[in-house]
Amino acid sequence: MPRTALAVVITVLYPFAVYFGQGRIEPRLLAGLLGIIALARLGDTKGPLSRGWFIGAIVLMGVVLRSNNALPLKLYPVLVNAGLLAVFGWSLYSPPTVIERMARVRTPDLPPASILYIRRVTQVWCGFFLVNGLIALYTAVYSSAAVWSLYNGLIAYGLVGLLFAGEYAVRRHMMRGAHG
Repeated sequence: MPRTALAVVITVLYPFAVYFGQGRIEPRLLAGLLGIIALARLGDTKGPLSRGWFIGAIVLMGVVLRSNNALPLKLYPVLVNAGLLAVFGWSLYSPPTVIERMARVRTPDLPPASILYIRRVTQVWCGFFLVNGLIALYTAVYSSAAVWSLYNGLIAYGLVGLLFAGEYAVRRHMMRGAHG
């Protein structure tokens, strides 16, 4: 399995591992998951997002190793959302946006209306990452481990899927309207 894929799989399973490990395994040992994520990203630290995740995971791991406190373990989803918000947000000020770059792989000659739409979609994703990150922070600081794990390990991924599917449906509808 490529290292980036390993990092993604561990990130997806991370909330469940932290939840099931709390009270059974010392936070210092659970911090090893952050180390694995960081190591998996080590060869992929070319872009600012990968570097940010690498550094953030190492910092959180270091805090857990020093304090043996579980709270920094719960902050990893906040880090992920902050990193995505930073990359998507920066791309709004330094075009092309992240989504436009992905769209141009499939359609190199995008019409101006599509670029405007893609910019709006990028803004929506920025709003999502901001709100999702704040909810992740709230659940880490103020909620039980079960609520934190449920939100960050299931609900947040469901919301990502809903936003993606909703945007896809809107885009398909708009394309039908433009061609019909």
